Amino acid sequence: MADGSFKKMGEVARRTVSTPALADRTILLVDDDPANIQHVREGLAAHGYRFREAHDGTEALRSLREVRPDLIIMDVEMPRMGGVEVCRIIKANGGEGGFGFIPIILVTARQAAGKVEGLELGADDYLVKPFDMLELSARVKSMLRLKALQDAVVEKNRELDRANKELAQKREELLALTRVDALTGLYNRRYFEERLTEEFVRSTRYRSPLSLVMMDIDHFKKLNDTYGHPFGDEVLRQVARTIKGKLREVDFVARYGGEEIIALLPETGPKEALGACERVREAIASIQLEFRAQDGSTRMVRCTASLGVASVPSKSLPVMEELMRVADVCLYEAKAAGRNCVRQYQDPTPG
Repeated sequence: MADGSFKKMGEVARRTVSTPALADRTILLVDDDPANIQHVREGLAAHGYRFREAHDGTEALRSLREVRPDLIIMDVEMPRMGGVEVCRIIKANGGEGGFGFIPIILVTARQAAGKVEGLELGADDYLVKPFDMLELSARVKSMLRLKALQDAVVEKNRELDRANKELAQKREELLALTRVDALTGLYNRRYFEERLTEEFVRSTRYRSPLSLVMMDIDHFKKLNDTYGHPFGDEVLRQVARTIKGKLREVDFVARYGGEEIIALLPETGPKEALGACERVREAIASIQLEFRAQDGSTRMVRCTASLGVASVPSKSLPVMEELMRVADVCLYEAKAAGRNCVRQYQDPTPG
C-alpha cells in the first residue's frame, strides 16, 4: 500500500501518564508497511502495552490462533487479505468457542469509502490517516477499557453459570434426600405414593398394564430379637439390593414401612408380574448373611419373604386405593399359606 503519512505527535503521547490497569495489555498491529507499525509502537510505548505484529490478513489470523490480543489495530488495504475481510472473519467467530470479543480499530488512508463497510462488519472504531497520535492513544484506551469490561462480564457470567449448576446439583441432592429411605437406599413411602398416583392415572388413561407388589420379610421381628437390630438393618439393606437387582430399571421400589417393601411395575401385566415376583422371592430365599456373636462364633442366617401382587386395568379395581388394598390382602394370604410364597389377585372381571 502507499506509505501513509502520520501527524507526528509521538513525543506528546510519550509524555501521557500510563493507565496502570491497562498496562501489559496485548495489542496486535497489522500493517504491510513495517514503518507504520514501528511508528504506532513508538507512539504507544509509554503506556506499557505489549505488541505483536502481522504484515497481512492471513498472518493476522494465524497470530490470533496462537495468542488472543486485547485489541487489534489493523490497516484496511493489505495484500492477499485486507483488513475488512479479516474483521468480518473475527466478528463472525466472536463466540466463546471462537476468538471471543476482540475490539478492532481499522486504519485507512481513504476517507469514508470503506468506513461504513468496516463499521457494518463489526469494526469498533475507524481512523483515517493522517491521524493524531494522541487521538489514537485515547481511542486505544477506550477500546481496552471496553475489552476489560466485556471480559469481566464474560467471567461473571461464567461464575454465575457455575453457581447455577452447583445450586441445581444441590437442589437435586436435597430432593433426593427427601425421596430416599436412609437405611435401604430405596425410595420412601411418600414419594412412592406420588409415583403410584401418576402411574395409575397413566394406566387408566391409556389402558396400559400396571402391577403393584407388596413384600414383607418373614419373621423379621424374630430376626431382630435374636440377632439384634444392627443385624436386622443389614438384612433389610441386603434384601433391598436383591429386589432391585431382580427388577428392571423402570420398576419403582420403595420401603413402605418397617420390613415391608413395595414395588410398582409399569407396563407389566399379571403373567409377567407373577414371574417377576417368583424371581424376587427365590433370590431373597438364597440370601445368606454371616452373624458374628460376641464370643467370636459365627453362623449363617437365611431369610425369606412373602409377596402379594395385583394388576390393572381391572373393572374390579377402578381406583388406586383398591389396587393397594387387594395387593395387601394377597400379601397376608401368602403369610397365611406358610410364608416364602407369592399370592396374586385373581380378577373376576379382567380388563
